Amino acid sequence: MAVKIRLARRGRKKLAKFDVIIADARAPRDGRFIEKIGTYNPLTVPASIELDEEKAFTWLMNGAQPSDTVKAMLSYRGIMLRKHLQIGVIKGALSQEEADKKLNEWKESKEAKIKGRVDTLAQDKQAKAKARKEAESKIKEARAEAIRKKAEVATAPAAEETAAEAEAPVTEAPAAEPTSEAQA
Repeated sequence: MAVKIRLARRGRKKLAKFDVIIADARAPRDGRFIEKIGTYNPLTVPASIELDEEKAFTWLMNGAQPSDTVKAMLSYRGIMLRKHLQIGVIKGALSQEEADKKLNEWKESKEAKIKGRVDTLAQDKQAKAKARKEAESKIKEARAEAIRKKAEVATAPAAEETAAEAEAPVTEAPAAEPTSEAQA
């Protein structure tokens, strides 16, 4: 019986999540499986991978074959490197302490890279939000200035008319001559 480590899809349409499972190679993708060892969510940035590393390592050492995607995930988490180093220990190429030391050094450097990537993404997101806010404030200021100028233009002719009336000399209106009807 060929045992595979592969993904089983779950989640709704266009919001896929995957379970990392151990299954018989003949079983359907979302069908019967032997054991669930983790989850994978490709929609987050960076993609979130949660694995029981001990179980994955045990299954790999017992001969389970990972699919291409799962193999990439196991490499990303250092499980494939651990398998490689453990095979070296079994063959006598290096001691267990040396293998553990190499694995820990690799994991520390990998965690630093991941943390740097997450920090960079967060800084980019903040910078984009700040730039967007500044652009919106410039547009808002331009609109306010246009409204202010429009209001000034609208009030200027009315102000000119009142100023013209104020400047004109006030003359008394000629007295109306009495009409014949008023005399009679």
